[in-house]
Amino acid sequence: MIQGVTMLASGKAIERMYVGAQVEEVLALPNLVDIQLSSYDKFLQRGKLITHEPLELQGLEEVFQSTFPIESPSGDMILEYVAYTLDEANIKFSEIECKQKGLSYSVPIKAKINLIFQETGEIRQKDIYVGDIPLMTDRGTFIINGAERVVVSQIHRSPGVIFSHEKGVYSSRIIPYRGSWLEFEIDHKKDLVYAKIDRKKRILGTLFLRALGYDSREKILELYYDSKKLSLAGLSDAANLNNIVLFKDIFINEGEERKKLYRAGDRVHPHEVDELIHSGVTEVEVIDMESENSLHAQTVLRCFEIEDAKHTRVEKGFDEPTKEDALVAVYSVLMPGEPITLESAEKDLNTMFFTYRRYDLGRVGRYKLNKKYDYDVPMEEPVLTKTDIVNTMSQLIKVYMGDANVDDIDHLGNRRIRSVGELMQNQLKTAFTRMERIAKERMNLETETVKPQDLISIKPVVAAIKEFFGSSQLSQFMDQINPLAELTHNDD
Repeated sequence: MIQGVTMLASGKAIERMYVGAQVEEVLALPNLVDIQLSSYDKFLQRGKLITHEPLELQGLEEVFQSTFPIESPSGDMILEYVAYTLDEANIKFSEIECKQKGLSYSVPIKAKINLIFQETGEIRQKDIYVGDIPLMTDRGTFIINGAERVVVSQIHRSPGVIFSHEKGVYSSRIIPYRGSWLEFEIDHKKDLVYAKIDRKKRILGTLFLRALGYDSREKILELYYDSKKLSLAGLSDAANLNNIVLFKDIFINEGEERKKLYRAGDRVHPHEVDELIHSGVTEVEVIDMESENSLHAQTVLRCFEIEDAKHTRVEKGFDEPTKEDALVAVYSVLMPGEPITLESAEKDLNTMFFTYRRYDLGRVGRYKLNKKYDYDVPMEEPVLTKTDIVNTMSQLIKVYMGDANVDDIDHLGNRRIRSVGELMQNQLKTAFTRMERIAKERMNLETETVKPQDLISIKPVVAAIKEFFGSSQLSQFMDQINPLAELTHNDD
């Protein structure tokens, strides 16, 4: 659009032309601080609390739910969480007043807690003040001690599974949002697969599977190979016995007893075929190495050989490591020198990867695993499954054999952004863990006259909030040189 305007300069008429005076708006300017606003809104869920809507399991609500209930060591008292509220009536000063007075713009949080006595069934309820949590302004900033601050988003390694090849070692890592790292690696010189928990000493891969419940050779072979039936007639020729490995144990009857003649995973040699036929065995089930669903590698079978040499008991009746042997081997790596009972070892291993209290893949981690292995585990499943572990070992062996590709760890597809709400949630989870430990210690000392407020210490929570907004590297003074600098800083 061009408009002409007549102006006078030095007594002469000048025609000035304006270009683009009426430009149509094609696309509305997006809200550039919405990522901050929506992230903190998901954390605090202030709108739902004001309208009395039920809260979703996210943010601060998830922190409370993951910490409570807190049970005393003796089991006679339980602290139970009901709900939290924001005390909107006690917001004393507005944003501008907080800036003028050098105060923080925040709202008090109260949590309704029940103290339940197991023996009598008595319930004591109390609304406990947990601390003041800063409120976000409509500009995506916080006012802390009168100064406007911004919490910068953080980019970090995404939860999920990564396959890599460094210095001749093929490895895979299952990275959780919270919990222990589980890694697998293949020693290409020995062609063996190992598991590592939290970067500690290596554990033989098949031994780790036995500790998880796959406690026999047959069960492990079923995870990685297909089978086929093979008739023994005409197999005495050595040329026909190349790479024939038993898929199932072979038993024969000796009187009333059933004797194991050969184990799954054993190779069949020419002289053994005659022995099998003589024992009445005419057909065996063997590994089908040519099948599409089988691993085209001997890695698992070589692990069986190491098990025989190092981990199988010498007493009669033991021809492979038991689940108990595997648990002892795993626990001795995790807790070297600690006394062990089999029950506690099994329980610790299960809670380490299969309970939400100690392990969380997050929705992103679960999505990545589902996409990598092409199966449909519900997105609400926050912990590992045994299938995840089996598939990770299988995929690593495929990568080692060249049947699958390694991942680029620096690719942005393997990174994700943590915004202010998520950062605050992580900070509070650590504080609530300390609060839980203090509550359990106080439960041991308190008498029957105890109240909920006597057991819960809010000092860790108050200190965590103060540290996060006051001295964290991600909490920075607002850059207010000009509007553009302010917007850029707020959108980082």
